[in-house]
Amino acid sequence: MKKVLIITYYWPPSGGGGVQRWVKFVKYLPKYQIEPIVLTVSPDCASYALIDSSLSQEVEPTVQVFYAKSREPFNFYKKLTAKKEIPFGGFANEDNPGFLQKVSRFIRGNFFIPDARIGWNSFAYEQAEKLIKEFGITTVITSSPPHSTQLIGLKLKRKLGIHWIADLRDPWTDIYYYNKMYHSQMAKRIDRKKELEVLQNADSIVVVSNSIKELFASKVGVNGNDKISVVANGYDMDDFLDRYPNTNSKFTIVYTGTLAENYHIEGFLNAMMSLINNYGPSKFALQFVGRVTEKYRQFIEGSVLNSICNFVGHVDHKTSIGFLQQADALFLAIPDVSQNEGILTGKLFEYLAARRPIVAVGPVDGDASAIIHECEAGKMFEYTDEKLIVNYLTIMYLKWIESPSQYLTGRSYLNYSREELTKKLAEMIPID
Repeated sequence: MKKVLIITYYWPPSGGGGVQRWVKFVKYLPKYQIEPIVLTVSPDCASYALIDSSLSQEVEPTVQVFYAKSREPFNFYKKLTAKKEIPFGGFANEDNPGFLQKVSRFIRGNFFIPDARIGWNSFAYEQAEKLIKEFGITTVITSSPPHSTQLIGLKLKRKLGIHWIADLRDPWTDIYYYNKMYHSQMAKRIDRKKELEVLQNADSIVVVSNSIKELFASKVGVNGNDKISVVANGYDMDDFLDRYPNTNSKFTIVYTGTLAENYHIEGFLNAMMSLINNYGPSKFALQFVGRVTEKYRQFIEGSVLNSICNFVGHVDHKTSIGFLQQADALFLAIPDVSQNEGILTGKLFEYLAARRPIVAVGPVDGDASAIIHECEAGKMFEYTDEKLIVNYLTIMYLKWIESPSQYLTGRSYLNYSREELTKKLAEMIPID
């Protein structure tokens, strides 16, 4: 089998969608005669926003995983700000940053370019060079964020001439929270230069959505579309082998994942209140599985929704899947930020695999909306389309009364299985 080096900062015991993406690719690549060798950060040195040790069980013992040290400022950040958590992507766990947090963001944005995990790079490069020589590796894949990981691939490309595939799961200098970093003009220029060097020098670029492809292609120039491929996130059918009987006595709607202030779910919550006014609170249950900002906790606790709502908190991946499978309907929210048309959250695909109808708020002309439509899985609404959301929820509820075990019947979701997506990735890897 052809050996390929995969360099990714996020790997078990870290949690989150970026970890799941590469754990699943590593699982299925051998099926296509490719042996993945993983290089990641030492957990003893890492700064993880989420921990999900259960994902370690999905990595076969035969997979060779190597670790590199890192020097990172996040422990100092926690002491400086008296925060217990590492900031999530988009600062979803920092609702109202204080003075010290703003100072920390300024330091992060101007002295750690492109990000504060760049302290891993020198150690990771040294280890990568050894692995390439030891195993005779000719293809390297770097996955980000953190985008500093792409600079490791850039250096390997320039010094060793390897075939380099850059997997960019998010935008770089166009990410919706970029301005929260308080970059100086000089810092922005340096960051954009690094971004362009990566885009121009990578042999192939992988992104998760069509909108992100268009964004990066516009920067690369003439050959942008040719070198950039979309390999979306997906679901692993093995995660859905445990079946849960539908025994809900109430119409149960589930949301999984982070819910920050900028998700703007007021329209959905108001629609739920209208539904309760029409049919009574005893008919419904609403579950939030993951971190919910204090803003929406207070909104719910101060309304009639409090009697039907359950805040579960963060759970491991397998438990999260169980909540999806026990739901009668699923709620999805896309952050209300600039260029959110390209936000394609990994949980969408697990929603699809759960085969439950989806009600979503976000850009109706975005990539997530297109996939929901393609898979006949539900409907995306604008954030303020309260009346339309009420009507849709009512239809879903009445269908549930007639048939509590309502499963989706469309088959297009099969295109987003991890196995099928890994096949697409494997086709990009040159066979020597």
